[in-house]
Parts: sequence; structure tokens; C-alpha cells
Amino acid sequence: MARPIKETPIISGEDARRFREAMENLKPLSKAKREEQRRAYEWFKSRATFPML
Repeated sequence: MARPIKETPIISGEDARRFREAMENLKPLSKAKREEQRRAYEWFKSRATFPML
């Protein structure tokens, strides 16, 4: 039987402030970086031995 999933801890204080600031100031990816990540994804996908949806 599977173990129960633990609750996600709530962040507070300085950690919460940094997280909120990071989420409000997202930096868009460059086209080159996005293409590099797409190629890596396709490479892993081509080698997967389990069904991918």
C-alpha cells in the first residue's frame, strides 16, 4: 500500500518574500534557450520505454 502524501509546508518570512518576488518578476526565455530545451525534451522522449501521453 502506498504511503500517505505529506502536506506541503507553508513558507513564511524571508523565504516567502523571495518566492513572491521571484514569481512577480519572471524573466522570459530566449528563443535559443527554449529551442535547446525542446531538443532535450524530444531526445528524452525518443528514448523513453514507457508510454508518454
